[in-house]
Amino acid sequence: MAIYEQIVNQLKNAVVSGELSAGEALPSIRALAGELQVSVITTKRAYEELEKEGLIRSAAGKGFYVCEYNKDYLKEKQLIMIESRLTELIHEAKGAGLSCEELLEMTETLYRDGV
Repeated sequence: MAIYEQIVNQLKNAVVSGELSAGEALPSIRALAGELQVSVITTKRAYEELEKEGLIRSAAGKGFYVCEYNKDYLKEKQLIMIESRLTELIHEAKGAGLSCEELLEMTETLYRDGV
């Protein structure tokens, strides 16, 4: 997954979890890039993606802010994305000869270990 996509997903998760609230200011593109040690272009792309999706808005000369949002809608979009990725992983696991039980055991172990 591209770095900008990781930033997008982290910010979406922060919105769903309530860590970020509607109207809250986000770090500037430059500040976030410095904090994450990535290029300004990467953070700009992530912010543009979030703005396209209506999760954040830019205020000229003031920065970026979290928009009013529908948590249920955002959560549903995340579930769809997770289901898609899980489907790919299940196909890979079957191709590697793993049984459902083995895959579940691996998943439970990784989930408990905080991966």
